[in-house]
Amino acid sequence: MSFPLPILSGLVPAPPRVATGPVLVDSHGRTIADLRISLIDRCNFRCVYCMEPDVRFMPASSLMAAEEVIRVARVCVGLGVSKIRLTGGEPTLRPDLVQVIEGIAALGIDDLAMTTNGAVVDRADLERYKAAGLDRVTISLDSLRPERFAAMTRSGVPVGRVLETIECARAVGLDPVRVNAVIVRGQNEDELGDLAALARRLGVEVRFIEFMPLDSAHKWNRSRIVPAREMLERIRSRYRLVDLGRSSRSATAVRYGFADGAPGSIGLIAPVTGAFCGACSRLRITADAKIRPCLFSRREWDLMPTLRSGESDDEVCAFLQGAVWTKQPGHGIGSDSFVQPARPMSSIGG
Repeated sequence: MSFPLPILSGLVPAPPRVATGPVLVDSHGRTIADLRISLIDRCNFRCVYCMEPDVRFMPASSLMAAEEVIRVARVCVGLGVSKIRLTGGEPTLRPDLVQVIEGIAALGIDDLAMTTNGAVVDRADLERYKAAGLDRVTISLDSLRPERFAAMTRSGVPVGRVLETIECARAVGLDPVRVNAVIVRGQNEDELGDLAALARRLGVEVRFIEFMPLDSAHKWNRSRIVPAREMLERIRSRYRLVDLGRSSRSATAVRYGFADGAPGSIGLIAPVTGAFCGACSRLRITADAKIRPCLFSRREWDLMPTLRSGESDDEVCAFLQGAVWTKQPGHGIGSDSFVQPARPMSSIGG
């Protein structure tokens, strides 16, 4: 099926040429060490905060082939990237996923992770990903209540299926397993305590994420945000917590442990009410090879012509460096001039 992407403001064929040496650094002095590569825009869910039921997907010919994904990763590793996350859409829908994992794992990076909704994989799949070189997974789970889970994902997948995937991921050694929950006011904020209890029961980190303006319907508004501070107060009304801070300066989540020594932890990600742009070390590349210096970029750079025209790795390197140089200082969600990106999260890759 075709996917008619809107024309993006400022879209240009190539970024400026800059001399930055063997690193990826932006014009604000931030060094890129964390790469998010989307493998596919297709997803088997239609989550209410992300994708409307009538969204159409890109044809396979528009997506980077496995060899192209691995090549881009290799060039980025040569420029100092040490962490790579595979995203989508739903990356487990790629039939060549194991090939991609093997190719990137062979680059010897510090951390190779994947984000998945956990709905279409079983233990055997997870064992293959682990054997291929995947280090860990993050699994999306926004509700523990069957009817609500079905309503939020707009799918027929039972919530128990995702819970089983979480337990299998731990069993095969894809640790630390993280669980992402997007909290939307009027949808699931009353489950914060129950999701924290899940962290304790399964010994995983459950991360609560503020609702961001990345939905395909462009219906996001501030009234639907549950601020991270409110989330923390609600969870603290049930459990005593110990502040663990951020795992690194550029980490997205502020983490908390349980004061009674229970296993597991929680994390709070506040891109709207507590932006952490100043320490951002991330770069995103979409499944169709568009470079997005920021998750909320309205300008993106098309790497595909360079990949498919026989250009050298040096040319790919220069293209990436130029694109990163344009990274904006912050996403500006709090500004009156903020405009939501044309692409939804499923087409960008988380």
